[in-house]
Amino acid sequence: METNRPLALVTGASSGIGYELAKQFLSNGFDVVITAEDAELTSAAQRLEGLGGSVHPEEIDLAQRDGVDRLYAAVATLDRPLDAAVLNAGVGVGGPFLENSLDDELRLIDLNVVSTVALAKRIASDMVARGEGRILFTSSVVSRMPAPFQAVYGASKAFVQSFGQALRNELKDTGVTVTTLLPGPTDTEFFERAGLEETKVGAGEKDDPALVAEQGFKGMMSGDGNVLGGSLKSRGMGLSGNVTPDAAGAEMNRKMNEPGSAKD
Repeated sequence: METNRPLALVTGASSGIGYELAKQFLSNGFDVVITAEDAELTSAAQRLEGLGGSVHPEEIDLAQRDGVDRLYAAVATLDRPLDAAVLNAGVGVGGPFLENSLDDELRLIDLNVVSTVALAKRIASDMVARGEGRILFTSSVVSRMPAPFQAVYGASKAFVQSFGQALRNELKDTGVTVTTLLPGPTDTEFFERAGLEETKVGAGEKDDPALVAEQGFKGMMSGDGNVLGGSLKSRGMGLSGNVTPDAAGAEMNRKMNEPGSAKD
């Protein structure tokens, strides 16, 4: 079916910030391709229907090495250019590094880092060839400081932040914009899935994912470089990370992430 509506891709869109970003696109004149690895994607797509555009769900596990290829091929079958892409899929692993499952942490790297790079390579290449497009990476305020008891997750988000800003600079004269979104603690399934519910950060106050998504969408559409998402407190965390020494930042995050710290 021919349409004049632009097309956006949102990964990790079955819930949380990704789901809310899909809502932003649909409410602002886009059709969307949404993807996640879980069956919750189907119900998410059903809830998104009726917001003004077409929803194309693709249940794909991007942590698998062929997942990116499958997603890229699925988008190609629509025979439409991607006008915007949100690389949001990610997972956390909380707890002591020496006690965590190595398989879980390597899967985290495959999803948060490897799939992000592989998908960005394909999407950015196509956008540059057309001379237009917008890419949004979901980073985190945790990218600004070391994160004990989320050591691999924090490092993955530091990678995404650095990678996104480097790519932004490389593409600055191509017509393609790159934005990184840095949310603070947000009310999503992340903390339960990462095993962080008994930590101070897991039990503490969190931002509305709809607010974070709106901020990220507006920043991407404006071509901003970095978007600090959430409340004033969360954005302050992001700003303070720029000037806090690593040792002090690590100690601060330790108090927030240490198992059992919710009781302190």
